[in-house]
Amino acid sequence: VGSLICVGGCSAGLEITHLFGRLGQKGLCSCSLLHGIITRERILLLLDPDSFDEYDMFVEHRCSDFGMDSDKNKYPGDSVVTGRGRINGRLAYVFSQDFTVFGGSLSGAHAQKICKIMDQAAMVGAPVIGLNDSGGARIQEGVESLAGYADIFLRNVLCSGVVPQISLIMGPCAGGAVYSPALTDFTFMVKDTSYLFITGPDVVKSVTNEDVTQEQLGGAKTHTAVSGVAHRAFENDIDALLNLREFFNYLPLSNRDPAPVCECHDPSNRLVPELETVVPIESTKAYDMLDIIYSIVDEREFFEIMPFYARNIVVGFARMNGRTVGIVGNQPKVASGCLDINSSVKGARFVRFCDAFNIPLITFVDVPGFLPGTAQEYGGIIRHGAKLLFAFAEATVPKITIITRKAYGGAYDVMSSKHLRGDANYAWPTAEVAVMGAKGAVQIIFRGKQTDAEAEYVDKFANPFPAAMRGFVDDIIQPSTTRMRICHDLDVLASKAQSNPWKKHANIPL
Repeated sequence: VGSLICVGGCSAGLEITHLFGRLGQKGLCSCSLLHGIITRERILLLLDPDSFDEYDMFVEHRCSDFGMDSDKNKYPGDSVVTGRGRINGRLAYVFSQDFTVFGGSLSGAHAQKICKIMDQAAMVGAPVIGLNDSGGARIQEGVESLAGYADIFLRNVLCSGVVPQISLIMGPCAGGAVYSPALTDFTFMVKDTSYLFITGPDVVKSVTNEDVTQEQLGGAKTHTAVSGVAHRAFENDIDALLNLREFFNYLPLSNRDPAPVCECHDPSNRLVPELETVVPIESTKAYDMLDIIYSIVDEREFFEIMPFYARNIVVGFARMNGRTVGIVGNQPKVASGCLDINSSVKGARFVRFCDAFNIPLITFVDVPGFLPGTAQEYGGIIRHGAKLLFAFAEATVPKITIITRKAYGGAYDVMSSKHLRGDANYAWPTAEVAVMGAKGAVQIIFRGKQTDAEAEYVDKFANPFPAAMRGFVDDIIQPSTTRMRICHDLDVLASKAQSNPWKKHANIPL
């Protein structure tokens, strides 16, 4: 036990008490030793006790320019800790960047360590989790650092759809470093301490003359509510790591694994009587789609993805009779549940992840159409809306759809309709499947000549029977039986085998 004065670049003069008797090799300052410990503590908190096997603990950077070859600038392991371990007994590969070793900057050796675990993860079929805390490229190494980023990006792309990739931003992540998290399946952040941006506030100020703080430019609130870059934000490091452990349980280890199945104590044939009254009688009155989702899923547990971005659509993971499912639902509380550019992209990305990793999809539909207006049209709603349509049509996993109220126009087609190879499509008695709402339809058909025409249109189309008569919905069900129906269908569809025509890859309308 000893008390040391930091002589590194973290906080000159900071006194640190350590519990390790000996500092280690090659002039490690007490500051970097402390933060190296914090970097490992993050990993140990994420993984099961005594399950972490570290790789390349003694690898050092190879740069000799600008005095980098001196002993005081050599740190065993360089600026990242890598290895493998288990989360609730299931294998995962992890890297954790150490900000106190050259600001966590990426060197050739740093990149080599990350690439090694990514290659092995793809080979054995296990997820990759990155705990990002880096200032960007190591300037002293020049192009070798940039080459290291490209090596990682390539593996992000090759691993996409093969093994789940998760990024947890636990500090700064700037410059080229941001593209690796952007290429992964899920990006989580920590409030007030993590940042993602291409260029920092100083560069923004010098180029555009904008005064902006790190938090405003690339903080958790910005990326979870405005840009949509991040999927969730957590209160602190511990909260983030514990939530990541919970989230990991929903995911298969690779695209060769079926969706995980856990022991379930929530009866699959449970009736949900509160669903009989959740949809208001007035077709224009809002309700919360989350009330339906929480009532139906196992133990009322739902891990929502991007809860503060494009809130007119709800996506996330839950379990039905112990089996992981992906849930997509229009949110009538926000913009009446209309689809727009952001919600289409949010939904499409989620659907494609579920399809890539064998996770069944359950879709709750209450959609009056696509959001009108010049902003949407100029922004490319046609192209972006097509992404969601493409994702549902391409998906070959089990697809179950429940129309709770409105399903109007092209949005009815897009939301996992029977026409897009939906396996089980149901409607509640409150459902309406039509080209458009009664008032607008009557104005077009009769041009105001008949005052009683709206009631006639409502009687004819404002119910689920026309769609049921044509086989576009398989059954009209009582809302209280929805959970039971879904669980039974998932059991049947567990052996579903469906494929798309051979192709090198599809050309989704990006």
